[in-house]
Amino acid sequence: MRGFLASSIGVATAAALALPLALCTPALAAPALGAAAAPVAPAGSTQSLPLAPLGPAADRSPGVPGMSTSPRLPETRGLPPREVKRFSLVGVVWDDASTQLFGRVQVRTRAVATGNWSDWQDIETHNGEHAPDLGTQESGSGRVRGSTAPLWVGDSDGVEVRVQAEAGAPATRAGARLPSGMRIELVDPGSTDPVTVVDAKNGAEGAADEPAGDDKGDLVALPGMTMETAESSSANVPLAALGAKEITALDKADSTADAVLASEGALSAAARPYIGPRPRIVTRLGWGADESLRESGFVYTGTVKAAFVHHSASGNNYACKDAPAVLRSLYRYHVVSSGWRDLGYNFAVDKCGTVYEGRAGGVAKAVLGAHTMGFNTDSMGVAVLGTYTSTAPPAAAVKAVAQLTAWKLGLFNRDPRAKTTLKSGGGNLFKKGTNVKLNVISGHRDGFATECPGKLLYAQLPPTRTSSAKLQGRP
Repeated sequence: MRGFLASSIGVATAAALALPLALCTPALAAPALGAAAAPVAPAGSTQSLPLAPLGPAADRSPGVPGMSTSPRLPETRGLPPREVKRFSLVGVVWDDASTQLFGRVQVRTRAVATGNWSDWQDIETHNGEHAPDLGTQESGSGRVRGSTAPLWVGDSDGVEVRVQAEAGAPATRAGARLPSGMRIELVDPGSTDPVTVVDAKNGAEGAADEPAGDDKGDLVALPGMTMETAESSSANVPLAALGAKEITALDKADSTADAVLASEGALSAAARPYIGPRPRIVTRLGWGADESLRESGFVYTGTVKAAFVHHSASGNNYACKDAPAVLRSLYRYHVVSSGWRDLGYNFAVDKCGTVYEGRAGGVAKAVLGAHTMGFNTDSMGVAVLGTYTSTAPPAAAVKAVAQLTAWKLGLFNRDPRAKTTLKSGGGNLFKKGTNVKLNVISGHRDGFATECPGKLLYAQLPPTRTSSAKLQGRP
């Protein structure tokens, strides 16, 4: 792995130095109403329930750890209808990440609003290709588990699950057997309140995403900001102030000037003419990430040579106003349930075209993700929230992918229409160490045998490359 871990000490120290400036101001030390700010409570929760046998009983084979043996009928596990605490996203996990689940996973859920049960819904079972590269510190942490894709079901308080192993599988694999340690994960994204800021000059309160004033000495206090949150937020300075809930959009000229400033001289002269306009990006603080869940510090790779486009395969049953909750659920599922260090994707895009910061470390930096097994090094991953196998992606989402890649790839002087070469870290298409020529904007399926990003989103990649290059101003 060519990535390296950025010390959280330096980042946190920078954030800590900023906070006392606000706290030493009398007007800030005593916010309105004179009450001390309470720490922000972590949002959300995860219920993890074991799946019990529903079909024929099967002995465990001592020769195949974690797998059951049944020469006659496929193994079936599940959970009878059960009332549970409220949740909005589901997925199934198992002990060994190297064990594949060959079979069908279905769930029914009960909606809080109506009390009605849904029909059976299928969960995408092949999800191992959205993962850290093999042999990396993240994949070898001992915490990584096998997992299905997550499914967004909305506010629910009842669940029924059934998982049936594939029948009639080839003799070369144990199709009639299920992995051991299977559990249903029920994720509640929680709710987040706006972070309050206090204007030191006027003593007024407002939301943290309001303009920062005239930039002539105004100081803000961010009540409840933890050191983990300060660490994550400071990674985007100077693109946005500490505690910003969004990074504002800029036109092409200002994006170039801003990128030069932020790079502190590291941005090459060749890249400067071809940086696209920066889109508005909702930060992790903006979508309510609980920074205590992820590992501290950031892991970077050498550069960004390619952008892999994904769909989250979590379904399309969400409103745009719910996208932050969907993202909080995916984040919790990746970290708590799947055992990754952070959200796998570097960016997310909702169906209305809003762009969200993904894995922490700074939106303009080469953050090592866990999105395309074998090709996470020197790349970025963009997930369009939804499932686009048989549903066409909204035009707004496709446009946002073009805008985001025009800006981010431009920072590293990459032509979205070009080819690039990446070295495989190992996968089911390319052996480890193989140099592979790929499109600078590729679909997940280009690097791994998978349906991702869905047939209909994949079909939008050629015009996306053209649009992205045009936004960069390339001839």
